[in-house]
Amino acid sequence: RFIACPKLARRVRRCMQRTVGPKAQPVVVEIAPGPGVLTRTLLKAGMRVVALESNPAFLPDLQSLENSLDGQLKVIYGDFFRMDPLMSGQLKPPAMSSETLFETMGVAAVPWRADVPVKIFGIVGQTQRNERNRLWRLLFSLYECASIYKYGRLELNIFISEKEYKVLTGKPGDAKAYKALSVLSQVACEIELLHKEPWSSFLTNMKSGGLAIPKSKWLPNDHLCLVQLTPRKNLFTESLTPTNSATFIFMVKQCFGKPSCKLIDRLNSWTLDGGEKLLKRLKISRTAEIRNLYPEDFVHLFEALQNSAEFSEMWFYDETLESVENLN
Repeated sequence: RFIACPKLARRVRRCMQRTVGPKAQPVVVEIAPGPGVLTRTLLKAGMRVVALESNPAFLPDLQSLENSLDGQLKVIYGDFFRMDPLMSGQLKPPAMSSETLFETMGVAAVPWRADVPVKIFGIVGQTQRNERNRLWRLLFSLYECASIYKYGRLELNIFISEKEYKVLTGKPGDAKAYKALSVLSQVACEIELLHKEPWSSFLTNMKSGGLAIPKSKWLPNDHLCLVQLTPRKNLFTESLTPTNSATFIFMVKQCFGKPSCKLIDRLNSWTLDGGEKLLKRLKISRTAEIRNLYPEDFVHLFEALQNSAEFSEMWFYDETLESVENLN
């Protein structure tokens, strides 16, 4: 895991105070606080912190800090990224359920369009693979209003690699950065870059002592980026709902299986006889390639397909189920 150095704390504190306002005292769930460098920063910013730590070695110092405060910090032995796994039987810590977490915090579920009830803060991952997988899993939960998102529009304030930030904010036509993850993230969330910090500001508890910096051949990756992801109030419509959102996700993923493919060819591969009429109604060129479509184009396409008698969600069912199980 990466651990923040003390010199980063002041910059993070300024960022967090700017995003919550001087009088706000929101509940913040901190992911893997380690020795508590950023924990103390969040506490000084006036926030009530629930720290989820999965490494028993860090628990004594965190619990000592908890005991020195008057209820402002709660330390829990748990792993945020093993929340609500798809398994039967009693969960063995550090795996945990979102219900247990929110009961402990005393936070009740709120309607989707209500204000953000909880903020999440932490570092997503130390390797390219688990970082990407964790972002995907969070997106699945968001679109399905499952796990932590059963409680409302939770705001993520997370450090991710610069490479993954470039993907999240990728634009149409950028073959290196614009992916399915770009489309789905931008449709679901308002994305704001709060801060960029050089890798040298972080330590590691790896035996080698080095930083496991995800390698990137084509995209910049010289920093960890503190990114705020706030779910959109208007994400869900009559056509896009938590119930059918997995179908939308895999429609986008199938499209980006071959991003240079023309959209009309993808529609024809789905055996839709009215593909050309559909594109005309959506004002999308017959020659448009997948990689040149904007995120909102995919939403409009999905909404049109949902109203088409020729479209069957069953085409995506097997792939949807398999991918969700793999992520868990």
